Amino acid sequence: MTAGSAQRPDLRRVATIAGPTAVGKTAVAIAVGERVGGEIVSADSRQVYRGMDIGTAKPTPAERSRVRHHLIDVIDPTETYDASRFARDAEEVIARLLEAGVAPLVVGGTGFYLSSLFEGLFEGPGRDPAVRAALNARVVSEGPQALHAELAAVDPPAAARIHPNDAARIVRALEVYRSTGTTMSEWHDAPRRRPRYAPAYFVLTAPREKLHERIARRVERMVADGLFEEVALLRASGALVPGTAAASAVGYREVLTLLEEGRSDLTPAIGEIVTATRRYAKRQMTWFRSLGDARWLDVEALGMDGAAAEIAGGMGDARRRR
Repeated sequence: MTAGSAQRPDLRRVATIAGPTAVGKTAVAIAVGERVGGEIVSADSRQVYRGMDIGTAKPTPAERSRVRHHLIDVIDPTETYDASRFARDAEEVIARLLEAGVAPLVVGGTGFYLSSLFEGLFEGPGRDPAVRAALNARVVSEGPQALHAELAAVDPPAAARIHPNDAARIVRALEVYRSTGTTMSEWHDAPRRRPRYAPAYFVLTAPREKLHERIARRVERMVADGLFEEVALLRASGALVPGTAAASAVGYREVLTLLEEGRSDLTPAIGEIVTATRRYAKRQMTWFRSLGDARWLDVEALGMDGAAAEIAGGMGDARRRR
């Protein structure tokens, strides 16, 4: 059996292609989709933003014409989109596809999104735009570290989990406390939403040095394709604002800082993006290793087509065993 089936035999299994950034998830998923007649449900927390195309390595129009994608270009960068909303939206898409006889393929590397969908993370409280706006203004004027210290005073467990520079999560935790009087940690301990589906995980991987090479090439390609121009345009239009979740995305954060500081030398920013992306990939791999019941596929050894064939065959095996 593939991942997740032994843990929740009562739930319908959904093929889920995960892996670190730049490993080749899009190419493999499209090849699988073409083989099985499936459609892709994106589990990428950055590709939900409209206009943020280059820096998120969003599938191109040509790629989306080959296999239909869902949950891409959902909101503007000034809006918010959390894991709970993703889980609800993804479940609705998966249900529609299954009813139509189409194989859903959940594809992405955002562990929190995948956990919310398949493990039923807490729903959490709603948003308070006024409180959030005030906190974001303080991030700009005081820096995220000042707010992190404030969070540590009211919700030490949350502060321990959240990096002092992670402005988006710090703001969210303080927003929850100020809006409800209940800490984020207390919300986490509340009853979880019951998931509707279980994952059949296929995790794409590559040797560390090869993945680092892929990341460096991807960043070079993004810059050549106009990453700096994309960020400048989003900033000028007011779509990309410091302190928001969208502005914290790797690539956008570094270029936005360069623009805010009036610097013109792109070289240091490129190096910063490569380093930040490698660190993010390392965190992703740590999360994937915790899955336990996943089928790991080395894309360097198998090639993209070979990995796609393995996944398509694994999906067939799972259907026959149901």
